[in-house]
Amino acid sequence: MPSEEEKKHRKELWQGIKKEQLANEEAVMPISKNDLKSLFDHLDEALVNGCDHTNKYTVEFLQENNLPEEQTVKWLVEHGGYCDCEVLANVEDEWG
Repeated sequence: MPSEEEKKHRKELWQGIKKEQLANEEAVMPISKNDLKSLFDHLDEALVNGCDHTNKYTVEFLQENNLPEEQTVKWLVEHGGYCDCEVLANVEDEWG
């Protein structure tokens, strides 16, 4: 059985690995984290009356802010954002 010191060391190593993985994932994001947060805010307001299960409001936000539409929608889908409400439910949960 590992000592408390060894457990602490392993935990620190694991946290370092997780931090590095997150940094690598952030490096390939097509938009900044600030833009992503603004997208979440936009969707919160736009979806007051529900979702039509498209990325209509996401695309609207990207176009209005001159952000890369195709790459961003693809990235969102890869992270569970198949429509506007799923961007909030899945992507915001992971990246918000």
